[in-house]
Amino acid sequence: MPDLTSLIHSAVLYSTPLILAAIGGLYSERSGVVNIGLEGLMITGAFTAAVTTIVTGNPWIGLAAAVVAGVLMAIPHAVASITFKADQVVSGVAINFLALGLSIYLVKYLYDGAGKTPTVPELLHQVPVPLLSDIPVIGPSLFNQFPTTYLAFLVVIVTYIVLYHTSFGMRLRSVGEHPHAAETAGINVIRMRYIAVMISGALAAAGGAGLSIAIGSEFGQTTVSGQGFISLAALIFGKWHPFGVLGAAIFFGFSVSLALIGQIYGWTQVVPSELLSMLPYVLTLLALAGFVGRSEAPAAVGKPYEKGGR
Repeated sequence: MPDLTSLIHSAVLYSTPLILAAIGGLYSERSGVVNIGLEGLMITGAFTAAVTTIVTGNPWIGLAAAVVAGVLMAIPHAVASITFKADQVVSGVAINFLALGLSIYLVKYLYDGAGKTPTVPELLHQVPVPLLSDIPVIGPSLFNQFPTTYLAFLVVIVTYIVLYHTSFGMRLRSVGEHPHAAETAGINVIRMRYIAVMISGALAAAGGAGLSIAIGSEFGQTTVSGQGFISLAALIFGKWHPFGVLGAAIFFGFSVSLALIGQIYGWTQVVPSELLSMLPYVLTLLALAGFVGRSEAPAAVGKPYEKGGR
């Protein structure tokens, strides 16, 4: 049986990509733009990080390239949803299909028809925090993690400060709640929404990058495997609040880690491996079924903005 330290460490580890992607979705949806495309943005980040790291041998360059690719992949969603006022859900789904299809095609093209990339030669490594990592149980669990995990927790704190204690955050929330009132106050609604969607792309891609150059060591068709949709569930379950999203992502990350640990420790002798693999998705559905009705999304989310309209 795994000890408590291993369970907590694993839960935090596997919650990292969910936190980054869900916080990315938070920026987008707080501005009024639904982002179903988190899955595709994570795939873009995972693919770009793996390929760039294989080419350069530097995972930090891979992470930076993933962030840039995420922004670029988010722009078509922003153009379709904001400028052309297309259905935001359909646009997000298109991003998911485009990212998966394009990444798998490029992997096969670049690597002689292979279904996945070669093993990444250099990964991000776990970095213990001096003194804090020596605390029993908590230290090895929380303070001996990958840089992307520390980044994820920092992003949550910064997002809370930005949303609730800066003028940028006030403008962002206002365009997601009452865009026409925000327009009357002199706020450029379209520009704010574009910025929010691009931030969403950057963070979701960073989450995906962690799956291929930190937690994992390659990119294939199943690298992301629905984690973008779990991130979306964490966003709803967390009621569009940074710390609520953090708690929900850790909950879902624990379910992912439990499924993987169960296979490592031979729980499949009691529970079929297929059921263990289903666990994160079953808990996601149960959480949404029980709590989604109690969550209030930003008032203008999903509604196209007509400049000067009412």
